[in-house]
Order: sequence, then structure tokens, then C-alpha cells
Amino acid sequence: VQLVESGGGLVQAGGSLRLSCAASGRTFRTYVMGWFRQAPGKEREFVAAISWSGGSTRYVDSVKGRFTISRDNAKNTVVLQMNSLKPEDTGVYYCAAAQYMTASQRSYDYWGQGTQVTVSS
Repeated sequence: VQLVESGGGLVQAGGSLRLSCAASGRTFRTYVMGWFRQAPGKEREFVAAISWSGGSTRYVDSVKGRFTISRDNAKNTVVLQMNSLKPEDTGVYYCAAAQYMTASQRSYDYWGQGTQVTVSS
């Protein structure tokens, strides 16, 4: 599975961004998909994940109520809708694929190259 993120950019605090991850490969629909982010000088952290069917989602507490993860298996895409953005949401956002629902990045087998999100105050 190859993953390519898009949709990052510069936005003011309180604004919104929509990140997309396009996946290649016919097995996309069998993978749990996740989003991670890495802020400057910090370790990469889990943001959100969605089950293969889309029926189950998981979020880190800091984004609950602001971010929404969704997927379209027919189009091989997963989307992270980010609203009410804060400066602390700044970082490189990565899309990843895993065999099961988990927040542990060690369990994700495939990764995209990342897309930069910058939130100004």
C-alpha cells in the first residue's frame, strides 16, 4: 500500500483544514487507517484512526470534538477534517495503515510522506 497525503497548509487559529490520504492497492479496504502528527522538536503522536469499515473511530483526547476521520473505500481515500484549529495542532501530519485498530505507531505498516500543517495565532 502506498499512501500520499495532501491538503496541508497555513491557517489562522480557529480555522479549518481538510487533509486527504490517497492509497494505492486493492487491499486498502482491509486496513485500519490512522493519522499521526509530529510537532517541531517533539515525538510523533497518534491523532485518529478508523476501522476498515468506517464503523469505529478513535481520537486522541486533544482533538476530540474538533477533528473527524472518515474514509471512502470505493475511492481509496481517508480524510481528516480539522476544525477549530489551535497553534498546538501545528506539525507534519502522516497517514498510515495498520492491520488492527491501535494508537501505537509501531503497529502501522505503511506510511505516507507527510503534509505540513501550520496554525498561526
